[in-house]
Amino acid sequence: MDEKKLQAELQNQVQKKLLPLFKRYQLDYSDLESVLKWKPIVLVIGNYSSGKSTLINEIIGQELQRTGQAPTDDSFTIITSHGEGNGTKEVPGSTLVNDDTLPFYQFKAFGEQFISHFRLKKVDEPFLENMAIIDSPGMLDAITEKDRGYDYLAVLGEFAKLADLVVLMFDPHKAGTISETYTAIRSTLPETSGEDRILFVMSRIDECDNFGDLVRSYGTLCWNLSQMTGRKDIPRIFITYAAGEAEPSEMLSTWSKEREMLKKKIFSAPEFRVNHILQDIDRQVNELQLVCESMASLSKKGREKLAGVGKFTLAAGAAAFFFTDLIANMTLDFPQDTLLGALLNGNAGLQHLPLPLTGVGLVCFLAWLWFTRWSFPQLVKGCRSALQDLVVLDTNYKQNLWLKVKEKVDELVKGARLSDIGSVHCRNLNKIRKFLGRDLQDYYNKIR
Repeated sequence: MDEKKLQAELQNQVQKKLLPLFKRYQLDYSDLESVLKWKPIVLVIGNYSSGKSTLINEIIGQELQRTGQAPTDDSFTIITSHGEGNGTKEVPGSTLVNDDTLPFYQFKAFGEQFISHFRLKKVDEPFLENMAIIDSPGMLDAITEKDRGYDYLAVLGEFAKLADLVVLMFDPHKAGTISETYTAIRSTLPETSGEDRILFVMSRIDECDNFGDLVRSYGTLCWNLSQMTGRKDIPRIFITYAAGEAEPSEMLSTWSKEREMLKKKIFSAPEFRVNHILQDIDRQVNELQLVCESMASLSKKGREKLAGVGKFTLAAGAAAFFFTDLIANMTLDFPQDTLLGALLNGNAGLQHLPLPLTGVGLVCFLAWLWFTRWSFPQLVKGCRSALQDLVVLDTNYKQNLWLKVKEKVDELVKGARLSDIGSVHCRNLNKIRKFLGRDLQDYYNKIR
């Protein structure tokens, strides 16, 4: 399978079939566009002493990022290859957020303080031609948005959306006790990244005095992860160390294969790219489907209301046709010769139609006035008071998606027009279901 070719094909299909529908239902599709751009991404996060930069330097094969026990780098740094063979080149954040070919336009919203702590380093490394690694500022305790000058966790969440692999690192001395780490694991990452994209890593095990010390640190990390994730089953935790800095020992030799396995996992990030894209498309199209289903349900209810008004109008119009001039004759003594009388006498003609047709027109006008000024607005009001009744929420997955789109559905229902009772929403819903049931499944089958 050619991942690049498949990614380009997916991008074309999304732009052709889905983006018009996202626009129609006023849903933000910037995340979808961003994830389809550029190359596979590995995001490395953790507290300031967890060995992030050390691991990145080892993977790249050069001392590119500063390392240390204290915070040494407070920038989000993207590392990739430029394929030009002319050394390291640095691109500032102001350029990155304004380049339409890159997936970083949305980071503009985090302001100048963030942009000044955002950069890209281009290096001469062949494997990075199809991959990028993001080094991040270390997580800290008791830090606030005001202290950093921007919303660090929100930025982290945006990068996690783009990343095909998130490497979350801990050191043995602060095994998950950092405040920002807790929030990231508890809230930020579950909301922005698939669980299968996250690698948990305990680094710097060479600093443990003995095997018992390592076991205690590992157990502490497992306990903290169970508290942060709210789960009893603990995800796999890779154990590693910096080979170039650690003193050789029997304990470290035990974990050398584990360390190589972690590096292999990181190098294989490009293989996850298409699956990541499909997961994001799947999720966002399911959100789109719920919104469209809501409007299609409103449309159906509106047509049923209109059909009921139509039946009444037909009956009332028939009565008006035959009895309008009769009522006028009884009350106004005009006209002298009614349509019903003319029909009974067999001498009905065009001269008998103006008043009956006027009565029919009046009935139709009043019925339309009733539907547009009362019946339809009441339908909209009723639907807004019970939005969940517009969709079938038969799974936990749908219920979680509904929480994300409910506000948008309310906004669309509130602004519903008479044109919304047509069949356009049903046609759009069929298109979405067809994409999910056939097109998307075809792509899943291609990567299996």
